[in-house]
Amino acid sequence: MELVPDSARRVRLLDPHTVNQIAAGEVVERPASVVKELVENALDAGATRIEVDLEDSGRTLIRVSDDGCGMTPEDAVAALQRHATSKIASADDLLGVSTLGFRGEALPSIASVSRLTLSTATQDGARTVLRVEGGRMLETGAAAGPRGTEVAVRDLFFNTPARLKFLKTDSTELAACLEVLSRLAIGYPSVAFAVTHRGQTAFRTTGSGDRLQAIADVWGREVARALAEVDCEVAGIRVTGFVSPPHMTRPTRAYQYLYVNGRPVKARTLLAALDQAFRDLTPERRYPVAVLDVRIDPARVDVNVSPTKSEVKFQQEGQAFDAVRYAIRAALQEHGMMPSAADIAVVNQALAEIQRPAQPFSGAGLFQQAVAAQRPLGTAEGNEALEAALSEGAAAAPDEGRYPFLHLLDDLRVLGQILNTFIVADTRRGLAIIDQHVAHERILYEYLCGLKGPTAIEQQRLLAPETLELDRRSAVLLRERLEEVVAVGFDIEPFGPDSFLVRAAPAALRGKDPLKVLRDLVDELVEAAVARRLTPTREQIWITSACKMAVKAGDPLSMAEMEKLIVDLATTENPYLCPHGRPITIVLTREELLRKFKRA
Repeated sequence: MELVPDSARRVRLLDPHTVNQIAAGEVVERPASVVKELVENALDAGATRIEVDLEDSGRTLIRVSDDGCGMTPEDAVAALQRHATSKIASADDLLGVSTLGFRGEALPSIASVSRLTLSTATQDGARTVLRVEGGRMLETGAAAGPRGTEVAVRDLFFNTPARLKFLKTDSTELAACLEVLSRLAIGYPSVAFAVTHRGQTAFRTTGSGDRLQAIADVWGREVARALAEVDCEVAGIRVTGFVSPPHMTRPTRAYQYLYVNGRPVKARTLLAALDQAFRDLTPERRYPVAVLDVRIDPARVDVNVSPTKSEVKFQQEGQAFDAVRYAIRAALQEHGMMPSAADIAVVNQALAEIQRPAQPFSGAGLFQQAVAAQRPLGTAEGNEALEAALSEGAAAAPDEGRYPFLHLLDDLRVLGQILNTFIVADTRRGLAIIDQHVAHERILYEYLCGLKGPTAIEQQRLLAPETLELDRRSAVLLRERLEEVVAVGFDIEPFGPDSFLVRAAPAALRGKDPLKVLRDLVDELVEAAVARRLTPTREQIWITSACKMAVKAGDPLSMAEMEKLIVDLATTENPYLCPHGRPITIVLTREELLRKFKRA
């Protein structure tokens, strides 16, 4: 075979520096990735105390110090080489990995895109100090210090500006770092964590070994106090941890931490088992709080599935599913949290209410009253408009081009509710079925975003100010978006590093717990920032706030409330879709109804 000259080849071996930068793309996506890899190394080294210092959300400095076993000078130099690790010796060892790291890629990958300093020792005294810039060793030296390892990563992505510009805002990147550290701190309660950002403490854990105490240190005592302990073994799989009672839920999975042999994971099998265990106990699209550690023979689970090592594959997925589901149900029953049939019957019993006869009414007249009533009072224009609408009723016909939903008001007759979720009405065109939640959501959204004009959001003062306690990750995001939250009707101000004082709430909450609504709002902002890596926008806050304030599926409404909801919907710019894009109304015309019953 004739040899091809080097200059004509299209397939070439990459140099080690380029290989390291490519690997860094898989391992080092953002500051949180660096924090994860360095802290996992510290845990694998047997540390009992880990300190993490961040500057500018990790962009300019990430320093991780531990009191683990440390490294000899030779091991320290070798650790900066690609695929150099002390955790496995051959591919066969992948069948039983018991450490968090095992590939030997993280440290050289981080060093290739930063200015890194590694200081380590196996005993108190002289420490080995290595300085690396962009993957190139600058110098080696020594310094006095205790046993353990300290890695300082400065100017992350200084030599890869394309990757640097794809980082999100400081608050989003900081929230991602705190999310990683929260998972590891709760997963390893026997290790004392101290996390600071710009010299201020983000959170601390005691390292007492009590997982519930670690949860309290990270998520707050209020959350920890309500949890039930899980401890059960099924088919050689032991499940330990804590779950919340069915009434304590969150709008996202941000408070669901799952571990396999101590490794934080995102396993679909375990999430499905968690959902199945709470089915019929929690409302739809609400998620319980859970911290679950699945202990299983390492040979029965594959951890080498994704570059970030966040996914695992069980040898027998069905057994893992059954173990988690059974353990949760057993814990809920043991703690008296599983409702009996009698309890469910009481909860589901409909509240008796006097229903007045459903009569047709003049849609145009009520439309004018609704529009006039929505104008700010206290102004001459607002008072005159309301007075005129109330006295004249249907005198003026509304603009059908601006309000395309008006045809539903023609001879409208509300018939009632189905499943306490859908409003059923008879109209001139046919049968209208309206989703009460998304209809109210659309109405509130247009007020919040100003489509109704500069109408002030009506507030309800609280009898006494209430304190909203958040974890540091959530508090950081809320502080950044506090102006937008105030704009939707909350009177809220910072009250300490992780607390906020709430003095008033939007009147649209209609008796809902304002602190619960705020928590749900912040949880969804955290979910967007951490899981979906989106910077929370003002519109997202409008959409989420409207969703939280709106009447819910399952809320019983009186005839007057249903009629008012439909009339208000007629004043919206887009009465067909909610801000999330879901349909609001289905109309079955008279012709369609006749065809379905074969009468036409």
